[in-house]
Amino acid sequence: MADKVFTLAELAQYDGQDGRPAYFAYEGQVYDASSIPNWKENKNHGNLAGKDITDALKHSSHGAGVIEGLPVVGTLG
Repeated sequence: MADKVFTLAELAQYDGQDGRPAYFAYEGQVYDASSIPNWKENKNHGNLAGKDITDALKHSSHGAGVIEGLPVVGTLG
């Protein structure tokens, strides 16, 4: 599935609610955060699954290190 190219509309369907996977985009890569409890029900420190969180993550105190180890499931096209 890493070859999948997501549009923003497609990515929005992966919002982590009602049993759906929780995906987000960062710098053109789409990551699966479904295994992280904080992403269940579509919330993690104000960032929402199903969105491109590049700007938010670049300005957060955590930085991009928080996505290390998450599976890449595609790219944002």
